[in-house]
This record gives sequence, structure tokens and C-alpha cells, in this order.
Amino acid sequence: MQQKQPGQPSSAFIGASWAALIVGITAFNIGLWNAEMQLNEKGYYFTVLMFGLFSAISVQKAVRDQMEGIPVTNIYYGLSWFCTILSVVLLTIGLWNAEILRSEKGYYAMSFVLSLFAAIAVQKNTRDMKSAEKKEEQTTLNTERRFDQTF
Repeated sequence: MQQKQPGQPSSAFIGASWAALIVGITAFNIGLWNAEMQLNEKGYYFTVLMFGLFSAISVQKAVRDQMEGIPVTNIYYGLSWFCTILSVVLLTIGLWNAEILRSEKGYYAMSFVLSLFAAIAVQKNTRDMKSAEKKEEQTTLNTERRFDQTF
């Protein structure tokens, strides 16, 4: 059995995160495809989804960078949060004013939230795996140096 590096996400969590992202985005887009609404409305909801995904990933990156001591400007950090909140507000306003069934509104809201959460989880996993790779490389280098010094 292969031993997992500390801080590295499990394969199950990586798979579940990707599955949630794919299910969320696919469900949202299937709903749009089958919806009886004008093309400009469909475009609005699709754009809000893409905007939300990008901004959520940006927030995760900014938070993680700060945690790791990588400088993040206040304007970028604030803008990331503002855009994430704005995407949720835009979806909420759009659904509030949409002339669709409440169940459809809930369907779009839940698939949107699932997609945002999953995008954050996938980004976190990606970052954790990169961090674990760097730690492993550093450990290997240190081991090789110690070995070279003994001989």
C-alpha cells in the first residue's frame, strides 16, 4: 500500500471534487438547454455561472497565497471577493425576476452553488498536490545531499 504524503488530498476526495464540478456544471447547462426561455436569458445565466466559477477560484487562490506568505494585493483580494459575491447576487436577482417555476429556480440555484463549491475544492486539491510535490522534491534533495556528504 502506497503511503500518502501529509497534506496531499486523497484520491477519493479528488475524484469526488471533480465529479461534483462536472455534475454541477452539466446539470446547470442541461437545465438551460431544456429551458423555455429566450436565448439572451440563457446567455445571461451561462455567463453568470462562468463568472462565478472564475471568481470563486480566484478567491481560493488569493486566500491560499496569503496563507503561504505569497504577497496578494488588497485590491486583488477585495476584487476577488466582490466578484464572487456579485455572481451570487446576479444569479439571485435573475432567478427572482425569472418567470419560471420555483422548482426550476431552486434547480439553478443548487447546481450553481454546487459548481462554485466544487470549483473551490478542485482548486484546493490542485494546490495541495503541487505543494506535496514540492515537499517531496525537497525531501529527496535533502536525502541526496546527506548521502553525498557521508561519502
